Amino acid sequence: MLRDITLGQYYPSDSRVHHLDPRLKIILTLAYIVSLFFVKDYWGYVYCAVILGLVIHISRVPAKFVFKGIKALIVILIFTAVLNIFSYPDGTALAHVGLFTITIEGIQIAIKMCIRLILLVSGASILTLTTSPIQLTDAIERILNPFKKAGLPSHEIAMMMSIALRFIPTLMDETDKIIKAQQARGADFETGNLLQRAKSLIPILIPLFISAFRRADELAMAMEARCYGISTERTRMNELALGQEDFRAIGAAVLYGAIFVAVRLFL
Repeated sequence: MLRDITLGQYYPSDSRVHHLDPRLKIILTLAYIVSLFFVKDYWGYVYCAVILGLVIHISRVPAKFVFKGIKALIVILIFTAVLNIFSYPDGTALAHVGLFTITIEGIQIAIKMCIRLILLVSGASILTLTTSPIQLTDAIERILNPFKKAGLPSHEIAMMMSIALRFIPTLMDETDKIIKAQQARGADFETGNLLQRAKSLIPILIPLFISAFRRADELAMAMEARCYGISTERTRMNELALGQEDFRAIGAAVLYGAIFVAVRLFL
């Protein structure tokens, strides 16, 4: 389950999506995520899913690799579905479960919310799968540069965000190793009631926190040894600049928005 998390991982490839300006990819990803919250019917979700599939195909990232991250969200999807099913008692009733009423409207909302969550996570995964941590750092810093005049430490914020994304798969691998090591010593994480399962997580959390602090200390020493933070003006080996592919992507995004509005209004 832990190895199925793809958010934060980078999949190297020589595709058009990989070569796009990282600033543009961040903005387009945010625009795609925002558009998902304006979808109200299944036609809109079908359209967003088709666009996402097209982007995955162009990025040359295996679709199985992208969607396997959904396995790690099964618990969240089930919780979201159950919460929405029982949150709409006013409607066409199908069944009564204790004090709660299951309605057709509640089931429809639950399905739409699950689809939205799947598309949202998959779209965000494409961003990290096609953009290296260094590119993400530079892009976030450039986007936040206008706020420097207000005293916002844009570079520090960008560095923290990129490090956090970078360490997601690392910590997941570390957790998987700790679980296997504890199971080899006879630990049982799957039997017992909820309280017993919560207690069984203590032998996992303590080594995980120790490992995380050790890695953070090693990273801090490595950055200090390279004189990180000494100079206020940083230079870059590769300067970010928009190219022809980026302008084509902007045109495709405008077309996506126009069709999205048409689908939203007429379907």
